Amino acid sequence: MRTTVLMLSALLVGGGGAASAAETGDPVVTLTLKDHRFTPASVTVPAGRTVRIELINRDAASEEFDSTDLWVEQDVTPKGRASFTVGPLKPGSYSFMGELHSETAQGQLVAVAAP
Repeated sequence: MRTTVLMLSALLVGGGGAASAAETGDPVVTLTLKDHRFTPASVTVPAGRTVRIELINRDAASEEFDSTDLWVEQDVTPKGRASFTVGPLKPGSYSFMGELHSETAQGQLVAVAAP
């Protein structure tokens, strides 16, 4: 099942006919990896929406964005970028980490319902 989700995510990221976040009005979150830490480490996003994550790796080492909560594994090369979509998310907190530097590369998405 996890492989199916990852393949679907790769199709969405690769274009496969899916509309971009700008076209759909979905929020875009930019996460930066530097010194094996995510900045920002915590991000609040609207619940019930698809969220595009733009991951920028400023480190000279590869990293793997990994989240069992979000069902995502995404490699990012040294000094590279990766882009992927998660959600729609139910209200709650979703943890993620850099699998290759899990002692420092940790964070969370917090999905909140509209008031």
